[in-house]
Amino acid sequence: MKASELKKVILEGALEKYSNLYTDTEAQKKRFLAALDSYIELYGDESDEVGIFSVPGRSEISGNHTDHNRGCVLAGAIDRDIIAVAAKNTDGVIRFKSEGYPKTEIDLSAIDEPANFENYTSDSLIAGLAKGFVNESYSIGGYDAYATTEVLKGSGISSSAAFEVMIGNIFNYLYNDGKVSNVTIAKLSQFAENVYFGKPCGLMDQMACAVGGFVYIDFESPSDPIVDPISFSLTDAGYSLAIVNTGGNHADLNDDYASVPSEMKAVATEFGRDVLRGLTEADVISKIPQLREKLGDRAVLRALHFVRENNRVTKIRDALKNSDVKAFLDGVLESGSSSFKYLQNVFTTINVKEQGLSLALALTEGYLAGKDCAYRVHGGGFAGTIQVFIKNEYISGFTALMDSVFGEGATMNLKIRPVGACRLF
Repeated sequence: MKASELKKVILEGALEKYSNLYTDTEAQKKRFLAALDSYIELYGDESDEVGIFSVPGRSEISGNHTDHNRGCVLAGAIDRDIIAVAAKNTDGVIRFKSEGYPKTEIDLSAIDEPANFENYTSDSLIAGLAKGFVNESYSIGGYDAYATTEVLKGSGISSSAAFEVMIGNIFNYLYNDGKVSNVTIAKLSQFAENVYFGKPCGLMDQMACAVGGFVYIDFESPSDPIVDPISFSLTDAGYSLAIVNTGGNHADLNDDYASVPSEMKAVATEFGRDVLRGLTEADVISKIPQLREKLGDRAVLRALHFVRENNRVTKIRDALKNSDVKAFLDGVLESGSSSFKYLQNVFTTINVKEQGLSLALALTEGYLAGKDCAYRVHGGGFAGTIQVFIKNEYISGFTALMDSVFGEGATMNLKIRPVGACRLF
């Protein structure tokens, strides 16, 4: 189908069948039409094989700072996505234009060497995904794409992972008839980020964006994690997911983030292990005097957080599988409490005057007291966002409160999206 023909299909109401992905299909219609217009302006309207692709952002539900020690995590896809309009070309070049960024061009003949691509660039991610597909004996080829995203940077909902998965999603449908599993695309996205982009990331973000819905991931075997999608509708239960951006400054927090896995692994080393996975709470307690003297109290607290949180993830997963909303909410609150008190990633000691996350959690606790909701720090922590599972009847008042403190638009009201990476229409 040509891009102009897709415009006609959308104008005739084709988005209505995707109401499970988009709450406001009228607003999305304008977004899709604008993306198609931009594609036509960039690449013309000659190709009759134009597709529209979608990848959601994600939210971490539980398993706060556990994946790097081969723990378990629970995450969920959200109803904010990156969409791309794309079609094959015949010259072996990927041309990718994201709204607000310069167009990039990647010659697929150069992808064999990571050194050909500068670290920390979109070029390196595109090349890495292409190489990953080749390594797994999947087909690749050139394509022209235009993308626009609602998965905004700095919002804690994994803009980079959604972009990576999108690159693979397009390869999948344009050159492999959609036969590559979304789990595989997530793994290839991690390969691209690790080897070509230059960041030793885990796999949670990519897996949650790719798979969709709620997803439980066990990283005991990092090269072959257990992935367990969970069928549960937060919407049907009468809840939404709110993410509040407190506007904290992420500058100079690298040492804070790095200290979490390094301190956990330092405790593991004292037991002759590389990671904490496999140790029990009793194991940690048995060596607390030696650990305190050698590593300090915070390292011990973070190790205790890990072993408890890892067990907690499984309980929260089971609560969702059993549609036990109360147990789910209780688990989220426990996870948040452990992160605040023991993991200690709610504010940085570099600048103790800035405690936006603590303030947001305090306001949320007060507003939602006795209302059967749950809240916690979101993502890596130290600055950024909090996460709230909130009954729909309280959304309006909660949003007004948080936006009055942190600025208009600070609160994003979201749904858990049941579908991951896909081709639409």
